[in-house]
Amino acid sequence: MIIDDRSDRRETLEGSRYRLRPMTREEVRAIDELALAELGLPTMVLMENAGRGAARVLAWAMTETGLASYQSPPASVVVVCGPGNNGGDGAVLARHLEASGLAKVKVVWITPAGELRGDAPAQHRILQASGVNQSRVFEPTELESILEQADWVVDGLFGTGLTRALIPGDLPGDIVNVINQSGKPVMALDIPSGMDANTGDVAGVAIKARLTATFVAPKVGFYLRQAIQWTGRVEIIDIGLPRQMLRRYEE
Repeated sequence: MIIDDRSDRRETLEGSRYRLRPMTREEVRAIDELALAELGLPTMVLMENAGRGAARVLAWAMTETGLASYQSPPASVVVVCGPGNNGGDGAVLARHLEASGLAKVKVVWITPAGELRGDAPAQHRILQASGVNQSRVFEPTELESILEQADWVVDGLFGTGLTRALIPGDLPGDIVNVINQSGKPVMALDIPSGMDANTGDVAGVAIKARLTATFVAPKVGFYLRQAIQWTGRVEIIDIGLPRQMLRRYEE
């Protein structure tokens, strides 16, 4: 069942300029391609805007829940990053959140640096040069110990491009289970890892987020009744695309 009442789904803290209809996985991919082909706007620029906006939303969430303030010691945030651009988004968020002074951030990659894809390798190098704490986990138990001291967790594992199920017994599926079982509040980047962007279905396991910072527009799958247990509150992040490119998606 599709839910049309969106009042309980999101209040755009980022002040998105346009009200866009929910988008499919294919439409999101087409926008990235058009931004480069028609505008010469690199994905690194869009990623920077996405990660910076998501960092602001997380900063708001941490202060609203009382887990962080600028008058108290920095909170602890763990950003768990996958092999592709969703991991790159997480790296950008980590850098901006660390720079804010609101949190001490640890970035945890589930993939070796030499196997990262898209813009993730560049973001890994930027973090290294920036002095942000980052490491790789080889086993789910390693992440369990890291999360024990976390105030918030950020899910930067997989974005809208994921089309396969995350299955326990494989490292990504086990990592999702560790995050869910940690009891820590989670913010998902763009979409909870393991959820299908078009249907809202979860074939294996998926992140159960308290908050989802989604980029450009909500995804079609967010408005199916079962999806809210995975997305939590949805905030839309404006990543700087011009209106002429977005008009076709306006409501």
